[in-house]
Amino acid sequence: MSDNYNPAGTVRAGGGMGGMKKFGTGEKAKPASIYGMFARIYSHAKMEWPSLVITLVCITAVSLLEFIVPQLTRYTIDHLIPDKRFSLLPWIGAGVLGSAIALGLLKYVSSTFMAAIGQKVLYNLRNDLYRHMQSMDVSFFDRNRTGDLMSRVTNDVGILQQLISSSMMQLFTDFFTFTSIAIYMLWIDWKLTVLLLATFPFMIMTTRLFGKRMRASFRKVQESVADVSDHLQNALTGIRLIKSFTAEGYESGRFSERTQKNMDANIQVVRLRAAYEPIIDFLNFLGLAIVLVFGAWLAMKDQMTVGTIVAFIAYLRLLQNPVRHFSRILNTIQQAAAAYERIMEVMNTKAEITEKKDAVTLPPVRGHIHFDHVSFAYSKDSEVLSQFSLELEAGKVTALVGSSGSGKSTIAHLIPRFYDAQAGDITIDGHSIKDVTLTSLREQIGIVSQDIFLFNGTIAENIRYGSAGSTDEEVRAAAKAANASKFIESFPNGYDTQIGERGVKLSGGQKQRISIARAILKNPRIIILDEATASLDTESEQHIQEALSLLLKGRTCLVIAHRLSTIQQADQIYVLEHGRIEEHGTHEELLRLQGRYSQLYELQFPQTEAAG
Repeated sequence: MSDNYNPAGTVRAGGGMGGMKKFGTGEKAKPASIYGMFARIYSHAKMEWPSLVITLVCITAVSLLEFIVPQLTRYTIDHLIPDKRFSLLPWIGAGVLGSAIALGLLKYVSSTFMAAIGQKVLYNLRNDLYRHMQSMDVSFFDRNRTGDLMSRVTNDVGILQQLISSSMMQLFTDFFTFTSIAIYMLWIDWKLTVLLLATFPFMIMTTRLFGKRMRASFRKVQESVADVSDHLQNALTGIRLIKSFTAEGYESGRFSERTQKNMDANIQVVRLRAAYEPIIDFLNFLGLAIVLVFGAWLAMKDQMTVGTIVAFIAYLRLLQNPVRHFSRILNTIQQAAAAYERIMEVMNTKAEITEKKDAVTLPPVRGHIHFDHVSFAYSKDSEVLSQFSLELEAGKVTALVGSSGSGKSTIAHLIPRFYDAQAGDITIDGHSIKDVTLTSLREQIGIVSQDIFLFNGTIAENIRYGSAGSTDEEVRAAAKAANASKFIESFPNGYDTQIGERGVKLSGGQKQRISIARAILKNPRIIILDEATASLDTESEQHIQEALSLLLKGRTCLVIAHRLSTIQQADQIYVLEHGRIEEHGTHEELLRLQGRYSQLYELQFPQTEAAG
């Protein structure tokens, strides 16, 4: 059973960190500002500047057209009705309808272009996030849950989509409308307008107060969604284990606990919004009361016409509409801000494994690997290697054996720089692996492990993975070399056979041979075999050994094995205990030493002792 499974029947994506959410060094990141969110959106949007210009022109035109209907209303009340100018009434109606048609067309054009801009922004943002995740080192994925990272790419970016696709358009329109109408109202009657605008500071204060609380609540909502996503991903991955332990009821209860937290967080948001909106509505009605009372007083003193009052009230509604819209949009903005904050936690995390600025391309290597006084620890209190030295001769097979936790897999992980040693150096043909580019280093290393990962796709696609330019003939040749062509061709669809998620439709031996074919097609100079045959039956192991004998020919190979039958022909065998080399030599030399290797061998092959 894998170490990533717990007795409850779920798969823990975080490995040794227990699925903790932890970015970078674990220090709490400074919350991303709403200004920063809009600035980043603009940085992507400005690349679509022709569409952006058209949108802004349409929005400006919409704001200006909003003036027409109130002015037509004022003119009708103050001039047409008193003067009984019947002939102009059709023109008033035509003006109102024409304004409505023009507004509809302009809003259609601006909405269409804004939606296109928004989708391109989201496309770039989601791809930036995914590429950044791909650039992170292995330890980043050790620290963070798979489901949580998936939620940030899908759910959190999707929430930003709501803001960009619809709310951004409303915000731009409302900003231009509010600004232009406020200036016009100040020009008509600055005293009345100042009285009206006196309510806006209270609106701003209320919005800031509730906005912070909404954002914190939405953060809890998104975290709870990530918890649900993480649990679902783990449960579906480990469904066979869940069923084997009849843990369906237990898992349903755990899932219910997470959805309960999501429900509670959403209810808290609804409560905040339910309290916020009535306050904003009250302040809007207060503004209306000011206009009615003070405007009527001015009209009674013949300082303002009735038509102007009606137009002023119409403009007041236009002025308040942006505030009313914003009170509704605030929900989306704060939700998007919480999502953006979670996205930026990932984007601002720096990889611990990085290339030097002057890193060079590693030339084709012979494969001589030297560990020079290397010290390594996954955490401060658990040192795995201390002043460790080891040489792997070029073109030879070197095997590592020892108890679990002795550092064998750690050594394998350090060669391709999945992790970096805290002290010492690792060289390949004299080149320090920290001085060369990661791509040129890893291109020359092939890894075949016990934990085989195959993608949901065809057999050919999985063999070709990492060697996209390979021809069908090269794929078939690699499969034949891996002793896999016979079983592949027995399928009705041959190399086009769909293997299911993680190769679920194949046996363990078949999956392993496909992974070996993939390594053969890559044609690396250095091969790492990490327990490559540990879980196979005798017949499968024989097929694998035949395939490996061809793969290893003329290459530097590091073999990690518990089954000593797989390494008896190794050129050199090192026995590790607690991160130190206890003994080394060939199989026969180590047996003669009667040390730790001999003990392990006798435990696995007691019949040999009995026969003697």
